[in-house]
Amino acid sequence: MKKESVYCGCLFFSAGALSRNLTRIAEEEYRPTGLSPSHALLLLTISGYSGVRPSQLAEEMQLTPSTVTRLLDKLESKKMITRAGAGKSVIVKATTRGLALVPTIKEAWLRLYHRYSKATGKNREKLTRWVYDTAQKLT
Repeated sequence: MKKESVYCGCLFFSAGALSRNLTRIAEEEYRPTGLSPSHALLLLTISGYSGVRPSQLAEEMQLTPSTVTRLLDKLESKKMITRAGAGKSVIVKATTRGLALVPTIKEAWLRLYHRYSKATGKNREKLTRWVYDTAQKLT
């Protein structure tokens, strides 16, 4: 029997371990998209708008503006999105190429969901909500 770690009572350590494990699984599931999970989910979010400001994306996805800019740069270089405007009035839109990838991204998201659902079982929804709410409180 494996000895329980002294870190099991540490939220910082446990959340980090959960994040690393989910990231590994997400990278496996999103591989068919040709994008990292972060890039794919950002593109999916953009596809839900006819045009969106980077600041809206940062707020919705709980990312820093600089992270959103870095992710957008990569999506733009792959011709998945366009940016129009100047300064703070930049509007981001998914291109036809980006929109064509959305079904594959949704399939990856569903596969990821099924994989972590097996591990979390009936507590999945409560756990997800608790983690999300806690993240909100710590910002």
